[in-house]
Amino acid sequence: MDNFQADIACLHGLKTAARTEARGTERYDKVYGLGYEVGHEDWSPYPRVNRLRQAFLDRPYDIDVERLRLVTESYKCNEAMPRILQCAYAFENILLNTTLHIYEDDLILGEIAAPAKASPIYPEFSVSWIIEEIRNSPFEERENDQFFIRSDADRAEILELCEYWKGKSANEIITAHLDDDQKKGSHMGEKVFQTNNYHFAGIGHFAMDFNKLMTLGYDGVIEQAKSCFEKLSKQDPDYSDKRDYYKATLICLQAAKQYIARYAQLATELAVAETNASRKQELQNMALNCRQIAGGVPETFWQAIQLFNFAVTLTQIEGNGHSISYGRMDQWLYPFYAEDVRRNAVPKEFILELLEVLYVKMNNPTKLKDKGTVKVRNGRGFGGESLTIGGVDVNGNDATNDLTMLMLEASVHTRMMNPWVCVRMHEHTPYELKIKTIECIRAGYGHPKLFNDGPAIKAMLAKGVTLEEARDYAVVGCVEPTIPGKEHGWLDAGYVNTAKMMEMVINGGRILSGPDAGKQLGPDTGSLETYKSFDDVLESVDKQFAYWCDQLCSCLNVTDKIHRRVKPTPYISAFFEGCIESGKDMTYGGAKYNGTAPQAAGVATCADSLVTIKKLIFDDKKYTGKQLLDAVKANWQGHEKLYALVNSSKIPHYGNDIDEADDLFRFMFECYCRHIKGRKNPRGGQFSPGVYTVNANVGMGLYTNASLDGRKNEEPISDNMGPVHTQGGSHDICGPTAIVNSVTKVDHSQATNGTLLNLRFPEDSVSGVEGRDILVSFVDEYMAKQGMHVQFNIMSSEKMRAAQKNPEMYKDMLVRVAGYSAYFVELGKPLQDDLIQRTELRF
Repeated sequence: MDNFQADIACLHGLKTAARTEARGTERYDKVYGLGYEVGHEDWSPYPRVNRLRQAFLDRPYDIDVERLRLVTESYKCNEAMPRILQCAYAFENILLNTTLHIYEDDLILGEIAAPAKASPIYPEFSVSWIIEEIRNSPFEERENDQFFIRSDADRAEILELCEYWKGKSANEIITAHLDDDQKKGSHMGEKVFQTNNYHFAGIGHFAMDFNKLMTLGYDGVIEQAKSCFEKLSKQDPDYSDKRDYYKATLICLQAAKQYIARYAQLATELAVAETNASRKQELQNMALNCRQIAGGVPETFWQAIQLFNFAVTLTQIEGNGHSISYGRMDQWLYPFYAEDVRRNAVPKEFILELLEVLYVKMNNPTKLKDKGTVKVRNGRGFGGESLTIGGVDVNGNDATNDLTMLMLEASVHTRMMNPWVCVRMHEHTPYELKIKTIECIRAGYGHPKLFNDGPAIKAMLAKGVTLEEARDYAVVGCVEPTIPGKEHGWLDAGYVNTAKMMEMVINGGRILSGPDAGKQLGPDTGSLETYKSFDDVLESVDKQFAYWCDQLCSCLNVTDKIHRRVKPTPYISAFFEGCIESGKDMTYGGAKYNGTAPQAAGVATCADSLVTIKKLIFDDKKYTGKQLLDAVKANWQGHEKLYALVNSSKIPHYGNDIDEADDLFRFMFECYCRHIKGRKNPRGGQFSPGVYTVNANVGMGLYTNASLDGRKNEEPISDNMGPVHTQGGSHDICGPTAIVNSVTKVDHSQATNGTLLNLRFPEDSVSGVEGRDILVSFVDEYMAKQGMHVQFNIMSSEKMRAAQKNPEMYKDMLVRVAGYSAYFVELGKPLQDDLIQRTELRF
């Protein structure tokens, strides 16, 4: 507390030192509330936005059959075609024939070939689980993440159509290409690592080149593709592949134009029939917008965000990838805003209303996921639609502008799951932006998350990009920094359960307990009964990590190659630098930068387990290795005294600014990064490590035996970069300053795929001007110490328990789960309990 109090004086000194012309529509220090309020009134000043928001909340989560029908129809008609042309013709068939929807109060058009909040089906990736779950585990009967099939006829049609895809989907082909060693550690076996995200769905976690689309329009990109196609020589040994790529690209881009023109026609027809003069004009304006951007470039802010929405939803129609993100939206969209302002075309308040309408619409796309994925990661959205604002420009100067502020206002006025607003910060971030950001955080809806330009840019440079490109990074998904329109990074490629690796370390590569107890899973690198020194333990950790990273990365390389073979993506490839120029789809390595990025989960669980081993066996010699091993094999039953000791402050735990424990966290962090980074992938790029779990620590814990940090069977492993919290107690007891000091003893930039720290404060801890300024100072301290990424829940355990008891009173209460926010009452109880169990910090 004293350190932060001292910093507040410096903070106030910035008020005149770092001014910005960015104003928004409201005072930068407007208070938007403190945490979630039961029975709250509407947050947006625009009645339309509040109606749209309520309409979204009232809609059910359905499963729509139309995309499945259209894509199957097309593939059956084009079975002899090269696969990339099959994909293109299927995309075209969807866009020319899907049912279009324009809803009441809409100002922005375009869905994902399904009604709002309904999930389409993507059989190109997997169907066996759909068939199995419809027959044996109905989606509507899930404990959480339920989806509803509208009729028995739809149910029967889905089953019939999925039969065609048996043996043709990515998941089945990937599985057939994996060997037993790869399978045994994957989601198909003991779940040491899980790569099912890209078995069952398309590759996502990228941001397209929105600048290219906005400056060329579809007509300009078509001309670029035609020009490169015309230059293609038959002397090129890859002529036929490139020819097919260009044909597919042109089919997709022309279909996109026709799709947007269909919306223009529908809006015109509705306008003719509309009797309300105001709504008639809106429909006419939307038709005009669509006609302009069907091929041409946008001329207004409204047209620009309309083109943006089409571009993103078309990407989701084509590829089904998670986390199709929005790049630095306050930068690429700003010229349209500035021009509208210069011409006095529309008031700033209308710009804000358009943004809020867009924010609500961003929540419409939903994604049906298999029950295994849902168990690990709750959520029915596409997952991770990040929108990045703030930061420095390509020259290193502050890039804050008026849209930066407006986008924060739109976020706090709508308070929905999407978009996942991310504020980039640096040493010269304007005071006004800091305060407005903190006021949004204090409102208690889990947005925005904060990224630190220093370590993030350093991480991007380590991946081989230029300094100018690194400064222009955006965040995609929950955590990952990327270069929009240049990097196809295969981010979020897989989750690595480091706690399962540690189980192999302490037990000779064998499973500890359960039905497979004693089964040899990894190499025998020693056990607690055989180690002679703590250095032997650390050497075993290194060997186990090397072995399991080999299995993981080889599995991901197989998956990468099968996606190339089964589901190229010519539409989105057109908006990545290098693809049209080289005549190569992004799945073939056509993008300028190509990576693969799996992430480590449970690092603190491993670190505190190592502390237990070091302290009790080798330093104090109070217990033998066999005694510790017996305790976790028995799930601590009969070892209650030892269990209490391991969860007590008598053991120096990570998160308390104790070098002994923090050094072992750094060892685990660096060990994982060392064994991942630099490996080659099939697209000519390299592997990139991340250290975060999002919310997978809960699902992973369900498959993890007791561990020496004081966990019991099936408890969550540690989340992200945070300290351990078990049923026996939270291991961090020294407050938020100590956590920051512990977390920043590692070089976050080594995790080139990102890091994440979750923190939770009860509302009264950050109340008033003093609480606000202390939180600002706390963020400054974290950034100065070179933490990469931090995000906050402003919510007490008491409020979350109340929501568990009376969910109907808290239907729209958002919580920051990890890299994303979600409605608390829609989460599974294990995840709800994990959120409640996280340490409630106070200054």
